[in-house]
Amino acid sequence: MKEPRELNLPDTVRYTRDHEWAAMPGDTARIGVSDYAQDQLGDIVYVEMPEVGSAFARGDTFGTLESVKAVSELYMPMGGEVVAVNEALVDAPELINRDSYDNWIIEIRPSNPAEYEKLMTSEGYLEMLKE
Repeated sequence: MKEPRELNLPDTVRYTRDHEWAAMPGDTARIGVSDYAQDQLGDIVYVEMPEVGSAFARGDTFGTLESVKAVSELYMPMGGEVVAVNEALVDAPELINRDSYDNWIIEIRPSNPAEYEKLMTSEGYLEMLKE
């Protein structure tokens, strides 16, 4: 397990208390799990993702990650409609362990883009992890 100072926590994404991240460079947001989450889960062997067109509210469960240790639910950092899923994860879920930021899970069209600003910065997320 990594120490908090060893984690990759880019400041180009925002974080949730449940260890998901969202990046919103334009009209859509990509969502994945933090380096902390993938480190805690260990070797990821399966990713359950929703269908394109599914809509979720902030905090809703949208899928699961299964590792050799446990199954973990995935929660929406912000509400919206799924516009894409990362198909590469179907055959290679372990990509999340290699780089949990390049290997996003879903892409959404946010129903309320202002929810993004309510998510934690990398500094706030790191402070939460240290608690």
